[in-house]
Formats: sequence, structure tokens, C-alpha cells
Amino acid sequence: MNLHALRIFMMAASQKSVTAAAKIFSISQPAVTIQIRNLEKDLELKLIEPSGRGIQLTPAGKILFQQACYLFDIEQSIEAKMKDLRYDGIGTLRIASTYLPANFLLPQWLAHLKRNLPEIKVDLYSGNSAEVLEQLTHYKADVAFVVKEKWNQPDIRLCHLMDMEFWFIVPSDHRFNGKEVSLSDLAREPFLFREKGSSTREILFALCRVHGVAPPSIGLQFHGLNESIHSVAAGYGVMLAPSLAVRRYVENKEVGRVWVKGIEIRRPIYFCKREAEQEVPRYEMKFLEIIEQDLKDKLWF
Repeated sequence: MNLHALRIFMMAASQKSVTAAAKIFSISQPAVTIQIRNLEKDLELKLIEPSGRGIQLTPAGKILFQQACYLFDIEQSIEAKMKDLRYDGIGTLRIASTYLPANFLLPQWLAHLKRNLPEIKVDLYSGNSAEVLEQLTHYKADVAFVVKEKWNQPDIRLCHLMDMEFWFIVPSDHRFNGKEVSLSDLAREPFLFREKGSSTREILFALCRVHGVAPPSIGLQFHGLNESIHSVAAGYGVMLAPSLAVRRYVENKEVGRVWVKGIEIRRPIYFCKREAEQEVPRYEMKFLEIIEQDLKDKLWF
């Protein structure tokens, strides 16, 4: 396969325009068309078709575009690693993590790593579960930390670190504060929701499905855990949240906790790698050793 032609196809597909791709590559529009037609000839598949003033992908074109994205993501990852080694002889540990590990677990692990390997560079990306896994699968991160129960991604290798409790919290003056109630009664209250893709949101909806309870109404929706907790502390809404994030608020009586009859929620925290990668850099091995030792030394939950 001609990689130059594939790159031109990728640009035309992403821009949905042969003309736009030609401008980006500073070549003529017929030259872009010829490259794509040659690629179609090599593959014996039609990849694009006209759509208004632009183009759209055929089913084969959509599959090729998706796979090519992975290919060029790998290329960029290789270039970045080689650049690090060329200039300072050591790489960058790129981490993607959901909010909980990023804020309550990783800071001390990374501080320990930097004390042991001060020359190592660390790049930490924080997002929801869907965003973090996309970072890993698209080679934007080397490792990931995710709170997630169900998986359908065989290309990711998992290492279970620990289980995490989730609590229902309410404003401190809420009538359910300190009480045990049914899930159906609690679900009638206005809830604070995280954005789509959040593991906390997935847990809440799954809980309602399992127990045959209608999902609660969305009172407010935030893109971020901290903002949601502050809203509850300010006096509005019910929220499902990880215990590590809200324990201090409950102890200080800034928010209240509600127990739900017959329900205890625990979810696993995983360390994730791409299945295809077998070689582990020295600094990554050291990081894993630090995590393993810390989990042995401390009783987190």
C-alpha cells in the first residue's frame, strides 16, 4: 500500500473535500484525485463518492479511514519517543487517567517516581472513561488508569489494582441525610449527573436497570466530578460519587450520606496497556513497582 496516497486519502476524508486536501498538501486537485484512485485500484475497492460539493466515504472507505488513523497515531508515537531519546536519552511516560486515580492516587505515585528517576518526563491527561480509553487506543498515552466494570475492548490488557466504594450524597440539610432509603425513593429526587462517558453515570444507570427503577431526572449536569460535589455542598441535588472524593466532605458535614437498602456499590480500578505491546521501558517498570509496593503497604479502602 502506498502510504503517501493513504495520507492524502486520510486528509481528504477528514476534510470531506478533495479541494481542501489539495490546499493542505499544496498540490493540485487532480493530483489528489489520482492518488486516491490509485489507492482504490491497489485495494480493488471504492473508497469515496461525491456528496454535494464534497465527498463521503463508502463503507470500505470508513473502515480504511479508521484503521489508517491507528497507523498514523502509531507513527506519531514512534516519532515522539525517538525524539525524546535523541535529545536526552530517556522517554516520556504518557498517562491517561479518569478523575479519581488522577487526583487521589497518581500524585503520590508520580512524586515517588520522580524522586527515584528525576530525569523522567511525565505527561498526564485526565478525562472520563471514554476519553481516557481513546487516548490509549490511539497511542496518545502509554498507560491508562480507569474505573470501569464491563469491557468490550480485547486490544487492551488489564491489571486490577483495587476496588472502590461509591456513595450517594445529598445536601447536609436534606431529609434523607444519614438515613437508609429505597432506590426508587431516592431516584425521585433531582440528581446531579456527570457527562456522557463518565463511569459514575454508567454505574447509576446500570443500577437502575438491574433493580427495575426508572432513572432519576437530570437536575444538573457537569463535566467534572469536583464541580458536581460542590453543587451538592451548596444545597442542590443527589449524587453518586466515589468515596475517596467525598469522604472528607461527609466527615466535615459539608454534605450528607444516604444508604440505599440492599445496595453496596464497588467498582474496580484498572491499570491498562495496549495488548499488542510486550516491551516495557525501564521507567515504566519502575512506575509499576512503585504502585505495587504502595498498594501492599497501605489499606486504601
